[in-house]
Amino acid sequence: MEFHDKVLKCSECGAEFVFTSGEQMFFADKGFKNEPKRCKGCKAKRAEGSGGGGQMRAETKTSCSQCGKETTVPFRPTQGRPVFCRECFQQRRALGAA
Repeated sequence: MEFHDKVLKCSECGAEFVFTSGEQMFFADKGFKNEPKRCKGCKAKRAEGSGGGGQMRAETKTSCSQCGKETTVPFRPTQGRPVFCRECFQQRRALGAA
């Protein structure tokens, strides 16, 4: 099958970008059915987590199981499992590595 460069429009920023014949061949070899939707710039932004459609990490306020200090953690704590503030967590990590 012969491939020719195609000009596509980015679904995120609206800029035009080239879907090269080499990229098309790669997609065909991998069995990908859909053409890319985003330009390289938007794809890179999305990969690093700063894209407009990405999910934000949930911040949860809780108190440290060791010292009792109020802290914020980047996850939703699980019932029955201890949660530590940064200082206590790093202390425990240092003790575990020794």
